[in-house]
Amino acid sequence: MKLKFTRLETEITNQTATIWLNRPDIRNAFNEVMIGELIMAFKEVSALDEVRVILLRGRGKSFCAGADLNWMRDVASYSYEQNYKESLQLSDCFYTIYNCPKPTIAVVHGAAIGGANGLLAACDMAVCDDETVFSLSEVKIGIVPACISPYVIKRVGEYGARELMLTGKRIKGKEAEHFRLVNKSLHENELENYLNDLIALLMSSGPKAMSQCKTLIDKVSNEITLEEALSYTARMIAEIRASEEGQEGMAAFLEKRKAKWNF
Repeated sequence: MKLKFTRLETEITNQTATIWLNRPDIRNAFNEVMIGELIMAFKEVSALDEVRVILLRGRGKSFCAGADLNWMRDVASYSYEQNYKESLQLSDCFYTIYNCPKPTIAVVHGAAIGGANGLLAACDMAVCDDETVFSLSEVKIGIVPACISPYVIKRVGEYGARELMLTGKRIKGKEAEHFRLVNKSLHENELENYLNDLIALLMSSGPKAMSQCKTLIDKVSNEITLEEALSYTARMIAEIRASEEGQEGMAAFLEKRKAKWNF
């Protein structure tokens, strides 16, 4: 199944959807059209029952070179109100990816420059090959990585963000792993096997349980106190144990068989 976009391509095979950034001639630099399509793509794909895992990748030589230069020329002449509207759409893009109910994995190669780091940081997991170049380069042109900051800071922490954002320095895959900007950096020949193993692990987990787990992590990390978590977490596990998927999962464990979703 393929959804129709002009700046993206989508593929769905074996319950895994891949959303491809598809502007390889300009290293998948994004503009307002691609941003809008990414919002639509993640919403549409995540609503499909047959999809259990979503990958975000880039066609061609790079994952994403950040903002399209032509788009940047345009926004440089925008009014404050126009800039706010465009920036709000960009923030909505990262927020949509972060709140996707299905597990998301960014598969990064070549380069991830500027706002591209918001795309990968908003995903649940990110993997790359060792030669991938990363840079939060906004300060080099006198601006700040504002819209991506909530997601990058969640990944690398305050002081990692200070080093990467204030210097705008370029780092490669292993250093990005050290900063926790990506979960894993591997030799390019090992990346696909690692990715397939990661997908297999996700496929062995209950689909609804994973979605609820994402909600749990977000809620406990961002919204409630430890005292509030007492009743919230107890209610959640009680509801899940009584659910159809929870009952099937526990029965499969006790009967030493695979659960229905794990085939």
